[in-house]
Amino acid sequence: MIRPSAFKLSAAGAELIEPLEEARERERALIADSSDAQMLGLAMHIIEPPIWEPGHVGWFQERWILRNLDQAAPLFPNADSLYDSFNIPNAQRWDLRFPSCRETIEYIDAVLQRTRKRLEGQAPSAQEIYFYRLALYHEDMHTETLHHIRQTLGYPTPMLPGVPPHAPHLPIDPTFEPHDVAAPGGAFCLGATTNIPFVFDNEKWAHAVEVAPFRISATVVTTAEFQKFVEAGGYHDAGLWSAEGWEWRQRSNATHPVYWTRDADGKWLWRRFDTLAPLKPFLPMMHVNWFEANAYCAWAGRRLPTEAEWELAASAEPARDGRGIPSAVLGAGSERKRRYPWGDEPPTRERANLDSAARGVVDVRALAAGDSALGCRQMIGNVWEWTADTFDAYPGFVLDPYAEYSAPSFGQQKVLRGGGWATRGRLI
Repeated sequence: MIRPSAFKLSAAGAELIEPLEEARERERALIADSSDAQMLGLAMHIIEPPIWEPGHVGWFQERWILRNLDQAAPLFPNADSLYDSFNIPNAQRWDLRFPSCRETIEYIDAVLQRTRKRLEGQAPSAQEIYFYRLALYHEDMHTETLHHIRQTLGYPTPMLPGVPPHAPHLPIDPTFEPHDVAAPGGAFCLGATTNIPFVFDNEKWAHAVEVAPFRISATVVTTAEFQKFVEAGGYHDAGLWSAEGWEWRQRSNATHPVYWTRDADGKWLWRRFDTLAPLKPFLPMMHVNWFEANAYCAWAGRRLPTEAEWELAASAEPARDGRGIPSAVLGAGSERKRRYPWGDEPPTRERANLDSAARGVVDVRALAAGDSALGCRQMIGNVWEWTADTFDAYPGFVLDPYAEYSAPSFGQQKVLRGGGWATRGRLI
């Protein structure tokens, strides 16, 4: 039997809850094949216990929607002592007494059900819309985190609803080679513009910065390019590394990227989830930290782009001559920025590798339709990209309601840009 709801959702309500239901379906799929032992995983400072992830996203949704908007009592009395990421250090999470996987799923399902029910029969307010989006994008981030956890622990490639079991064929121009493009200098507006429906506090607001003319690679560093650095002894040359980076390299005893290994014939393999495969020369280099990326650039006689340079290369709008024909790319004096490298239209599979649609990274020569006005490829999706800058507040920074989202990390991390293959298109 079906017991219909007494009320229907408004169009605005459906627009809020349907992506949350889809995000929860993906969250559950990412843990569905894991045993109880796998759900606890191994204690490591770079990941969370897998069982913590779904409980945390349910708690976050309850915290900001049910408890914040409605002053509702907690559904699970112990939730704050288990899932509050700001007040429970990572090292302590491995010692917590978590509910079973079944109980965790029951908890997050109950939260989602109540989250939906409160929208029935009413149009959401602006405040409600904000917190529903906050919960959605937060869960999207954590589904990406679960990909990271599965890779770190060597679990199988996840099987996700709506994602084919085999990667799609993408056309590649075999004559395309990595090269540099020239970027203009001048004043550029770094940061989010006010016409974007939702932004996090660290993105506010667009402000003018001066950018000198520069050149930037049309693609990210490839596996083949990084392999040359490894085989030239880059991991053993202290002169290529920052002092902090060299200390990390010695402490971790790193002599090559973390998931690389050699076979019996001395050929390089890399581990993708639970499978070893030969390196492919035109795949993007991934799974390297900022120290490794910076050392590679020093070896190659290059440098990482600044955050402003990266954003200019990704979003600058082409100037047009008197006939309306694109003539150059504007840095200084640009009337506007593109929302995406290719323009203002949403991402498609022909433009960007997002949403786990390709089940992993794709060739850097693919997705020409997503090129920026400068000619930079795959600046959205495929792999996150390191920049030279330290994460910090923009001028006039003001905390959003989720005060712990950005501020505790200012000055502590380097800036990554662009998103990866498991990043959700609606979040990018």
